[in-house]
Amino acid sequence: MLTTRTALLGAALLCLAALSIFAVARLTDIDLYLADALYDRAAGAFPWRDAWLTDTFSHRILKAALTVLAAACIATAIGDAIWPQVLGGRLLSRLRLRVIAWSAALVPLVISLLKQNSDAHCPWDLARYGGSQPYVRLFDTLPPDVLPGHCLPAGHASSALWLISLAVLWLPGQERKASRAAAAALALGLAVGWMQQMRGAHFLTHTLWSVCIACGIVLTLVMLLQPSHKRAVATVRMTNVVSEKKSAP
Repeated sequence: MLTTRTALLGAALLCLAALSIFAVARLTDIDLYLADALYDRAAGAFPWRDAWLTDTFSHRILKAALTVLAAACIATAIGDAIWPQVLGGRLLSRLRLRVIAWSAALVPLVISLLKQNSDAHCPWDLARYGGSQPYVRLFDTLPPDVLPGHCLPAGHASSALWLISLAVLWLPGQERKASRAAAAALALGLAVGWMQQMRGAHFLTHTLWSVCIACGIVLTLVMLLQPSHKRAVATVRMTNVVSEKKSAP
């Protein structure tokens, strides 16, 4: 689905994106500017924290729907592994399904594990926004009496970001459609992440880290799973050649 050259270019762009996010987090106050704009100091709260759109719809209904979709993709891939006839023996379809299923499992899992081991606090936990914790920049050491915040990267956005893997449905051969599908998935993931920012649950860079990680996971899965597809294709071709020779008069 991807050539080595394309994969290396993608990896280079992701590294550049990661360095850019790091620079933004370390050298600018954009996270604080955006959170300040969303915070109502007079009320001492984020007005969107318990709103229907951001809480009930985005954080509950939409997340549940995306989780069910992810589970369905994973279940279909498991079913195909047990009963290969599910996809009628179409090897490329099987490769696409496995990339999507692994992405549906690993993107939320990896981001959740990273989040559980991070020091960063959510905006609503900070003293600046009515909480009790100090604001600490990325990779700075927490004060001795402050516990880790476990809020980086953005976990909720990952429930949508695995959809980036759907781009493989148009690879190879329809790169423009694949790019549009990836862009649509990114837009959804960013929208979900933004609604969490509106609630005071995350900073902008938290969401951007999730985007970068999700793209890296999908790219890695494509490159890891492609070789097995190539071997399967070669095996089928060899089998067909042997069958044709045996049936030849």
